[in-house]
Amino acid sequence: MDTFATLLVLCGVMPLALGVPPIWTQPEQIHISYPGSPGSMLITWITLNKTDSVVEYGVWGGKLFELTAKGQATLFEDGGSEKRTMFIHRVLLRELKPGVPYVYHCGSDLGWSDIFYFTALREGVDWSPRFALYGDMGNENPQSLARLQKDTQVRMYDAILHIGDFAYDMDEDNARIGDQFMRQVESIAAYVPYMTCPGNHENAYNFSNYRNRFSMPGNTESMWYSWNIGPVHIISFSTEVYFYTNYGLDLLFKQYQWLQKDLEEANRPENRAQRPWIITMGHRPMYCSNADKDDCTEFNSHVRTGLNDTTPPAPGLEDLFYRYGVDLEVWAHEHSYERLWPVYNYTVFNGSLNEPYVNPKAPVHIITGSAGCRERTDPFVPEHRPWSAFRSSDYGYARMQVFNSSHLYLEQVSDDQYGKAIDSMWLVKDKHGPEAWL
Repeated sequence: MDTFATLLVLCGVMPLALGVPPIWTQPEQIHISYPGSPGSMLITWITLNKTDSVVEYGVWGGKLFELTAKGQATLFEDGGSEKRTMFIHRVLLRELKPGVPYVYHCGSDLGWSDIFYFTALREGVDWSPRFALYGDMGNENPQSLARLQKDTQVRMYDAILHIGDFAYDMDEDNARIGDQFMRQVESIAAYVPYMTCPGNHENAYNFSNYRNRFSMPGNTESMWYSWNIGPVHIISFSTEVYFYTNYGLDLLFKQYQWLQKDLEEANRPENRAQRPWIITMGHRPMYCSNADKDDCTEFNSHVRTGLNDTTPPAPGLEDLFYRYGVDLEVWAHEHSYERLWPVYNYTVFNGSLNEPYVNPKAPVHIITGSAGCRERTDPFVPEHRPWSAFRSSDYGYARMQVFNSSHLYLEQVSDDQYGKAIDSMWLVKDKHGPEAWL
């Protein structure tokens, strides 16, 4: 490079020259999700300038990048004062071989990502999917992240369920906090389908960072959706429609109608026989025994019983989930872990005195919201509630494996106690659906 060109670079007039990385066109914040169709995976990433959207991939151990898929980029403008923009790229991979690992990178000729890998989800119902579950993880104090990184690297999970509240908050500093968080979780989310639901910390600008950054199944901008994996039907929904009605009360009723229709379909005899387990994930719990003033500490919590101050009154979700035989309801929001006895309408319906989770007569609730964030953990009220079976304020996350049509295992891992499983549960059901409550 001659002297004149060197001066241009030093003065910032020539920002992109020989030896300078293509920062504005470099892919970052890579994460993958399962779009709901067998043999597929959706790759999502961000660049600051517009580029082509390309994924090059191939079977692990085969010819590197022998396959190519192209997609599209959409312009996202954050609602902050700077009106920062970024391009969000989405590329759908199709015709993947079930259970086969793939190697990929994404980007364009203006910049490529690092090399990542994932395993295509197995098809059918005769296998035992494994999950990590947690909520409320921030880019500051993400206490559980290192342990989750290691778990992911040894291929411990088939999917990760992040049950709301990301980054704290994705919109802060004109969405730079969201950028930082998505770079952090790339270390797990680029390798395993990262399935999400919205929490209260995503509410800014009508949840715009959440709706634009994530790519879940369906056409509701990731706010509510369902998908199948092995013998499980998983329903993700927004509890926030009960609290941010300023964004439109109609969203609450649309979601409720969608939930009812989805549960009806999942309970068709041929569908429930194939996928007997129905698991819901939503951010704010119906019940909790934390020492705060959150909605779940109220007897008539909004999520559980609905809103009476709207026209018409907005229905809650406990009766709906009970009526359609939901087996397990997983929540976050409270920065703690709590396992409930099988419960409906504040009444415990254990299977038996000695085996409460064998053929229970009501859904089981799990709250796991202590992955780690700047707000630290939440304490509990001193009195043990009669419907609460176990609780802990340790940082941590849950692991779950659905072994077959009758057996589900869940445990809570304490990061404070160096990865020790501090609680575990076998949920055993000979029957599924509303007839299981009889």
